[in-house]
Amino acid sequence: MKHTLYRLLFATQVAAVSLSLSACNDLLEPQPVQQLPADQAITDAGSARAATIGAYDRVQAYYQLNWPVLGFLPGENVRFNGTLNQFLQIDQNQLSADNVLITEAWTQMYQAVNVANNLLAAVPDVNDPLLPAAEKNQLLGEAHFLRALVYFDLGRGWGGVPLILTPTRTKENGQGIGRSTQAQTYDQVLADLTEAETLLPDATTRNRAVKTTARALRARLHLYRQQYAEAETYATQVISNANYSLVTPYRSISTAPFLSRESVLELTFSNSDANTMWNNWFPSALGGQFNFQPVPTAIALLNDPAVGGNRSALLATTTIAGANVTYGNLYSRSAQRDDPSYVLRLAEQYLIRAEARARQGKLTQALADLNAVRARAGVPASTATTADQLLLAIENERKVEFAFEADRWFDLVRTGRAGTVLGVTDQRRWLFPLPFNDLVADPALEQNPGY
Repeated sequence: MKHTLYRLLFATQVAAVSLSLSACNDLLEPQPVQQLPADQAITDAGSARAATIGAYDRVQAYYQLNWPVLGFLPGENVRFNGTLNQFLQIDQNQLSADNVLITEAWTQMYQAVNVANNLLAAVPDVNDPLLPAAEKNQLLGEAHFLRALVYFDLGRGWGGVPLILTPTRTKENGQGIGRSTQAQTYDQVLADLTEAETLLPDATTRNRAVKTTARALRARLHLYRQQYAEAETYATQVISNANYSLVTPYRSISTAPFLSRESVLELTFSNSDANTMWNNWFPSALGGQFNFQPVPTAIALLNDPAVGGNRSALLATTTIAGANVTYGNLYSRSAQRDDPSYVLRLAEQYLIRAEARARQGKLTQALADLNAVRARAGVPASTATTADQLLLAIENERKVEFAFEADRWFDLVRTGRAGTVLGVTDQRRWLFPLPFNDLVADPALEQNPGY
C-alpha cells in the first residue's frame, strides 16, 4: 500500500459507497489519477483554465456526499435509515479508522489539494497571450482559495494534518511527511486566503471564488480560532457588499437559493454533471432510497412557526401505504439533478458576526444580526438579553438554518458542546480518525488519540 499523499498519483480505489449508497467496490489495482502526461500539462491558457475547472470538480467530489454527511449525520437533526455500517458508525458517533467514508473523503480532499498545487506551480510560468495577467492572477487566486477551503475542512475534521504545498508527482513526494498541528494547519489556511484575496477579482460570481468568497471563509476561520474581532471584521465586509442579501422567503423550490443573492459560494451541478444527493433523502415512492431521515424533533422545530418559520420548506410530505411520511427537501430537484452543494451563505455571515459580537460583549449588535436571520425566516425576534442567552439562541438558530448542511457537528465541536448536546463526552471522538491504510503505509503519520 502507498500513503494517500502520494497515492494521489496512484490512487487505490477503496471499497467505496456509490452516491446512491447501493453497493461497495472491490479493491482495484492502483491507477494513475492525478499525474499529468507531459503533453497534457498546464502550458497555455486553455490547459490552465481546464485545470482550474478540474480543481473545482475535485472539491465538488467531496462536497456532494461525504462532507455533508460528516457534518449533519453525527448531529441530532438526521438519522441514517439503513444498514450500511460505515453510515451507522457516523450516525452513532462510533467511527473506526477503516470507515469507507472517512477514507474516501480524505483521499478526495488531498486530490483536490494536489490539483491546486499543480496550478500554483505551473500557472506563473505560462506564457500565452491568451492568458492576460489579470486572468492569470484570478486562476492563481482560485487555486489558493480552494486549497484553503480543503485544508480548513481537513483541519476541523481531523485536527492537524500533513501540509502538502507542492505537486505530488512521484510516490516519493509524499513519503515521510508527518502531521502539522491544527494551529499550523489553520495558519496555512489563513496564508492562502490572504493571498487569494489579493489575487481574486472584486466581482460577484457565486460558483467561483472572488474576493468576497475569500473574506467569507476567512470570517468562518477566525470564528473557529476564537478570534472574534477578526471574525466580525470579515463578516462585516461580506454583509456590507450590496451584491449579497438574504433571500426572502427562505427557499422557493423553483428558483432560490440556486445562485441567488444569498449565495457566497455554491458548487453547481447540471443534468450532465448530476448531483444525486436527493436520492438519499427522497422516499422510495418518489424514486429515492430514504437513507437520511429528519428525526421527529427536527421536524417539529422546522414546522414550528415560531422556530422554523418559512424554513419549513426544508421538509416535504408524501403518502406511503396510507400514512404521511416527512422527508428532507433541501435537495429536491430530482428531475433536473442540479441541486447545488452549499459552501458559504450570507445567513452564516450574519450568524458568525452575531456570535463574534456576543463574545465581545456587543449584545445589542449581536441581537440585531440574529434577528436579521430570524426576520428572513418569518419568526419572531429573539428576546435574549444576556451573553449566554444570546450564544445559545445563535447556536439554536444555526441548528435550524443549516439543518441539512455540513454544519451541526462542527459547530458543536468548535464550541465544546458536543458532549452536552449529543452525549459524546469522550473528546477524543470529536476528531475523525485518520484512515487505517495511510497509517499502515506511512510510519510518519500518527493516529488521533482514542482510535
